[in-house]
Amino acid sequence: MISSEPISEYLASLAAREPTPGGGAAAALHAAQGAALVAMVARYTTGAKYEQHAELVQRTITAADGLVVEALRLADADKHAFQGVIDSYKLPSGQEDLRAARTASIQEALILAAQPPAQLIKVAGAIVDLATELFEVANANVISDIAAAADAARAAATTARVNIDINVVAIKDTAARSRLAGQTDGLEEKVVLAADSIVRRVRERILG
Repeated sequence: MISSEPISEYLASLAAREPTPGGGAAAALHAAQGAALVAMVARYTTGAKYEQHAELVQRTITAADGLVVEALRLADADKHAFQGVIDSYKLPSGQEDLRAARTASIQEALILAAQPPAQLIKVAGAIVDLATELFEVANANVISDIAAAADAARAAATTARVNIDINVVAIKDTAARSRLAGQTDGLEEKVVLAADSIVRRVRERILG
């Protein structure tokens, strides 16, 4: 499982001439890092100086920690789902009934493979929302990490979008394609705009 691998082993697997892990897993780890950075900033925003914001900070810590776990789950889910696509393409296709079974298996696997990145875009949006809410009260000494968190979430969302696209174009079932579109259309753009906005605000605050 990616979530329990040493970083060096994960990167070696990512660099290898193997289809998994790939961009989907990388996107999920972008999100995990973004959520972890939000949690870190929140933990630095504690003590007497920030007592009036204690409820917001604790809520942020709890939510961000949960998003780290969810992002790691999606990294593993993405790897597993894409392996399903690969395995389906390897099914025999010599006879007509085998070809039909193979085609059906591929289509089902493609639909399943689009689910982890679709969920990841929502996770990325939640990370940016937390970063934005924390920004106003965050410890100024670690404020740059708010921007780093937003940028990581932005990368997660845009990478997830591309991974959805590459699956959707191969799905023949128009109803399935419509369902996927309904899950994700417009969400990635909102994440990007929100991330860009908070990064700009962080830089303005740093630079005065």
